[in-house]
Amino acid sequence: MSQFGIQVSLMVHVLFGVLGIILAVALLAYVLNLTEKNLPRIRSLSLWTALSVTLSYVIGGWWYVTHYPAERAIVRAGQWSWAHTFFMEWKEHVFFSLLFLSFLLPVIAYRNDLMVPENRKLLLIVVWLVVLIGLAVDGSGAIVSRGVVVGYMGRVAP
Repeated sequence: MSQFGIQVSLMVHVLFGVLGIILAVALLAYVLNLTEKNLPRIRSLSLWTALSVTLSYVIGGWWYVTHYPAERAIVRAGQWSWAHTFFMEWKEHVFFSLLFLSFLLPVIAYRNDLMVPENRKLLLIVVWLVVLIGLAVDGSGAIVSRGVVVGYMGRVAP
């Protein structure tokens, strides 16, 4: 794969991650303003959020296995080695909770009567967690990405 293709695949990973967060925020707004009329939209948004987070995971996982090892070495050798040591390690582990929580969204939305306050509260908690963890994972990815840039800046060109 060309360098351009590698970078595009990484950007698509980020795109689906950010889209998942945006969809979760929209879902949050509809759940906070819950009416019978909003139920189909809530269910649809829960599915689209889960799909977007899943696509981000699949594309990011492929990229991580095939292309990140070379960049990991650059980050670790650079001034920002902590970008990998803390943020990438944290991201690797926390992302699975985000994936699991995004899978829960449609399960909760489709299998429960959301007009019941306890069910609505459960969905709100899970949506909030998806949004907050999604933002934290996205920020961690940005720090790791910057760690790669800083690592390259410390290298001397041949």
